[in-house]
Amino acid sequence: MAGRGDESSGGVGGREAQRVADELRARIGDVYLLGAFLPAQRALAKELGVSRDTVQRALRELASEGWIESRRGSGSRVMKVQRIQSSTAKATRLRGQVTLAPFISEAFEQPEVTLDVYTLTSESLDAHIRLQSERIRGGFISPERITLRMLLPDPSLPLPYPRVKGDLDDSRMRERLLRITETHTASLVGALRDLQTEGLVPTVDVKVQHTPLTPTFKLYLLNEVEALHGMYEIIERPLELGTGEVVTALDVLGLGATLTHHVKAPDDAGASATVFVDSMQQWFDSVWNHLSG
Repeated sequence: MAGRGDESSGGVGGREAQRVADELRARIGDVYLLGAFLPAQRALAKELGVSRDTVQRALRELASEGWIESRRGSGSRVMKVQRIQSSTAKATRLRGQVTLAPFISEAFEQPEVTLDVYTLTSESLDAHIRLQSERIRGGFISPERITLRMLLPDPSLPLPYPRVKGDLDDSRMRERLLRITETHTASLVGALRDLQTEGLVPTVDVKVQHTPLTPTFKLYLLNEVEALHGMYEIIERPLELGTGEVVTALDVLGLGATLTHHVKAPDDAGASATVFVDSMQQWFDSVWNHLSG
C-alpha cells in the first residue's frame, strides 16, 4: 500500500508506527494466518520495543486497509491476505501460503538469482529482500549471483494516487509516498550490496531506474521463467495522518491485490504461460532500455 503515517508531522512516533505497520504486514499470511488473531497490544509493544499508543496507530492503519478487524475486548483478527492465482504445480505445493514470500524464497534458492520488478513503491520488495538476506546470513541458501533491476515511477511525475480525495493541491500523501520509496529503496539496495561486501554472495548487481509511467500494475519477473502480475485496485479509505487528522484518501491496493502466477513451459514456446512471461519480459526490457534512467 502507498499510505503510511506522516513522518514529517508525526516525527519519531510516525516513523515508529510506520515501522510497526510494515512489520505486521510482512507477518500477515505467513505468521498470522487468515482468520487468526494478532497478539495482544501489550505483547506486540513489548516485542517490538514501542509504546502501546504506537501499536494502536499501526493497527488502525491496518484496519483502514482492510487487513484486520479490531474489536474492543476481542483483539484484532486477520481479514485478508495476499491472493495468488496459479494453475501450476507450485500452487498445490504451496497451498495455504498465499503471500509472495514462498515465490521469492524459491527464486533465491537458485545459484543465479535474477529479479526484474516494476512497482509503485519498493516497500514490498524491501521486506522480501531483507528476509532472503537473513536466510543467506544463516547459511540456509547460498546464491552465487544476484541481479536486481527495479523500475519505479519518476519522482517528478504527477501521479493520480495516492492523494486526498477532492483536494488535488494537498501534497502530503505524495510527499509521504516519495519518502517511503526512498527509505525502502535505500534499505533493499544496502541489504543486497552488504552481502557482497561481506563475502556472502560473490556477485551482486543492483540497479534502480525511474520511468515517466504511472504504474497500473505490479510485476515480478523471477529468474527469467516466472512472472507474478497484479493490477493496482483503486480504493477509497479513511487515513490517519501523523498529526492525528483523518482524511479520505484515494489509494491503491498493492499487498492486498490478487497476483496471477505464470511459469514458462520448458518445451512449449506457444503455451499461454510461456507467451505471457516472454511478453512481460520484452515489455520490461523495452521500458528499461528506452523510457527510464
